[in-house]
Amino acid sequence: MASVVFEAASRIYPGSTSPAVDKLNLTVNDGEFLVLVGPSGCGKSTSLRMLAGLEEVDTGRILIGDRDVTNVAPKDRDIAMVFQSYALYPHMTVAENMGFALKIAGTAKEERERRVLDAARLLDLEPYLERKPKTLSGGQRQRVAMGRAIVREPQVFLMDEPLSNLDAKLRVATRTQIAALQRRLGITTVYVTHDQVEAMTMGDRVAVLKDGLLQQVDTPRNLYDNPANAFVAGFIGSPAMNLLTAPVSGGKAMLGNLAISVPASAGREVTVGIRPESLTPASDGFHVLVEVVEELGSDAFVYGKPADSNVKFANASDEGVQIIVRWDPKNPPKEGSTIAVTAQTSVVHLFNSVTGERI
Repeated sequence: MASVVFEAASRIYPGSTSPAVDKLNLTVNDGEFLVLVGPSGCGKSTSLRMLAGLEEVDTGRILIGDRDVTNVAPKDRDIAMVFQSYALYPHMTVAENMGFALKIAGTAKEERERRVLDAARLLDLEPYLERKPKTLSGGQRQRVAMGRAIVREPQVFLMDEPLSNLDAKLRVATRTQIAALQRRLGITTVYVTHDQVEAMTMGDRVAVLKDGLLQQVDTPRNLYDNPANAFVAGFIGSPAMNLLTAPVSGGKAMLGNLAISVPASAGREVTVGIRPESLTPASDGFHVLVEVVEELGSDAFVYGKPADSNVKFANASDEGVQIIVRWDPKNPPKEGSTIAVTAQTSVVHLFNSVTGERI
């Protein structure tokens, strides 16, 4: 086991003028489960592939433990990777698939069999060791792919969106299994996903990337409670945080009749962030035109638009952006009606309307 360090690591693809990953500085502690998350094209998979040795590092360096592996071949980095596709050999049994890398490395047959059996026990694959991949479910195949990584006993696990091929129910079950397994093994793990729910539920820490730049790295709770900028605020959380640009008057940001105190440095307008669960019904305040009510049984979510023309969406370029309010599921409002909501100052986030940085 070992730590992983990116020191100002950058990757610029041939023919491109902007880096896919730009001066990434990031430390993954020994035994930590770190998740890289962000939208498509943010550089998360490129970062993982740089660590694996599958992409060149144009500037900066990468260390595993105290060893600089920037120019070391992938096979010599002591890492094991789990890909999005299972990449299993169809003509081999589960046991043969799991032990194949050890066989190629010249590991003795007895040692191979011991490691494969140990991994199969961890992953509940013992009954399937003599089966071929085509007879297994998607979740079982993904566990075989993980077993193939485990038997190598590497210093670092790398996982590139390993759950994206599974259906929703199986994805939820498998992510808890992966997180529990990593904690049992204690092996440093870097996990890539575009799903922020996966990131929040699995990682000891989460690193959020956008356009090749690291936006913030922190525990899931701190990312949720104290986002560094409007992008992180809007990306982390499901449903997403409401981000609204409001005019400032007399030291108050005005969301309709809802007045929110802002510092003097806020300027003439400010981006106000309020999570759906932080908005509560009121007799007056911020008025929302109800467009859709999503009833989920234990919860109801109201989707709508600001009734006040002075209030704009900060992320107006996002297709289909709406205000989201969590509501009493036993008494949801009617579509086409107008509701009034308020929020306590302690749960409101303020961001610079130009730079997006937290105020």
